[in-house]
Amino acid sequence: MRRVSVVIPTYNRAALLAATLQAVLAQSNPAAEVIVVDDGGSDETPEVVARHAPRVFYHRIANGGDLAARNAGLALARGELVAFCDSDDLWQPEMLATMQALWRAEPGLRAAFANFRILREGQLQPGDKFADAPPGWWDGLRALDAELAVFDAPIVARLVHFQPCFPSALVAEAGFLRGIGGWDESVGRPVSGDLATILRIGEHAPIGVARRPLVAIRKHGANFSGDVQKMNLGDAQVLEHVLAQRPSLAPLRAEITASIAARRAAALDTAFARQDFASVRAIYALLPPARRGGLRRVKHGVAALPQPLGRLAGAALLRLGSLRAR
Repeated sequence: MRRVSVVIPTYNRAALLAATLQAVLAQSNPAAEVIVVDDGGSDETPEVVARHAPRVFYHRIANGGDLAARNAGLALARGELVAFCDSDDLWQPEMLATMQALWRAEPGLRAAFANFRILREGQLQPGDKFADAPPGWWDGLRALDAELAVFDAPIVARLVHFQPCFPSALVAEAGFLRGIGGWDESVGRPVSGDLATILRIGEHAPIGVARRPLVAIRKHGANFSGDVQKMNLGDAQVLEHVLAQRPSLAPLRAEITASIAARRAAALDTAFARQDFASVRAIYALLPPARRGGLRRVKHGVAALPQPLGRLAGAALLRLGSLRAR
């Protein structure tokens, strides 16, 4: 059985970290090591980790963001496989056992990812991430059994449109991940910065899939992944960056460009609904002409009105849209 190192990046989340550690340490197939990388925080994270010593190793770095923290953990990892879990997420007890079963069935896997559900205010939300995939996204997936499957070809083109592979549900062959450069820190520190690395992993098959939700992604006031507007803008920024930096993505230029525009258009609609008119104006300037017509042109016009007239007009437009949707 391949040894698994678990890397947990964290920044000032001591109050959430304890539950994450308990879930990682309660795995039916225990990890060979658990590494908490403190990204320059100032809270009680060292004390939380110390309560779990010697089963958990603490490593501190200067603040550099979650990508840098994951890379620091990857550099320290001694297992053949490395799993990542953000310090506010929770694994099911079978997470690592399921991933190890995937590698036993398919020893040549480069990476694998599991399904997940959203946990909000202590309650698991209905549905799961995989169920949100657009039609055809799972085409070509080769089943190993009722729960495990493999993509035998790269999936990067699919990931441009829908991204079901979150860091807390990802396991990779450690040597492979180091060989492709680890987590891509060149994107800077936008929301959704991990998308750049997921796209790179997606270029390398075979990739395993665990269909059953094995992770709970916690949504709370301290994480940005609950903000749809910021997520869409972050995704667009990352896609723009990787398209400019990676020649391997050139054949997907049209699809990536369309995805960038769609995400920014969605962010504009969210900003308008919030009456965040400064963001509406800024996002509108980034949209291609094809995305500026119709209702979005009206929204931009409303956002340019002097206040409080703009807010009154915006509220009226939103009410009209709500009535039409009934």
